Amino acid sequence: MSPAARLAPAAGPRRPVSNKPWVWRVQGLLSTYLPVLLMVFLAAGTSWLVKNSPQPDDGGTEAPLRHEPDYQMQGFGLQRFDPTGGLRVEVEGREMRHYPDTDTVEVDGVRLRSIGQDGSLVIATAQRAVGNGDGSEMQLMGDVLVQRYPTDGRGGAQPRVGLEIRGEFLHAFLHTEQLRSHLPVRVSYGHTELQMQGFEFDNLKGRLLFKGRSTARFESSAARRSKPSSSAP
Repeated sequence: MSPAARLAPAAGPRRPVSNKPWVWRVQGLLSTYLPVLLMVFLAAGTSWLVKNSPQPDDGGTEAPLRHEPDYQMQGFGLQRFDPTGGLRVEVEGREMRHYPDTDTVEVDGVRLRSIGQDGSLVIATAQRAVGNGDGSEMQLMGDVLVQRYPTDGRGGAQPRVGLEIRGEFLHAFLHTEQLRSHLPVRVSYGHTELQMQGFEFDNLKGRLLFKGRSTARFESSAARRSKPSSSAP
């Protein structure tokens, strides 16, 4: 299979299908993951941070902008609630800085948490996050870990991770709904694991471009049944 694959748009209600091409499965994973990850950080509002943080009093004079933070926050936490009072998005960080010359927000030791309307949960952590002041782009860098816990059908999240993404870099674009990484990324979903040396995913066009050597591993149901069962810790 060539590194670039044109993927079909998402289908309607899921039906049992056997021997489905693995690129379709990957497209399904990313289509589920991308909008949620964008909402986790961007819905928390880098633009909200910029607009609502105190601005320094310049005394009416305009000084040349330098790449120095005009404000910082340490040990901060932000929460967003829906109209009914339910927690939807939570962002925590060791330190946040805003740079007026580039209108960007940087967060060290970031932890992102998003609760979907169906009760599903997404948690993302990274050593550093960088977002535009208008909330159009986000980058996660260093020990990036994204975990999605599907809904249990009762308004909460299941205790087991449904989707996990690990890597050193992810770059998300809100307006064009694109996700990129020039560094290796591992995607795990149930008994499926995908290793990519780099990729570009366009959610609007339904197109996934692999970079370098990419591999996928699928564990058969027979192999799973042959494994000895183990109790939870």
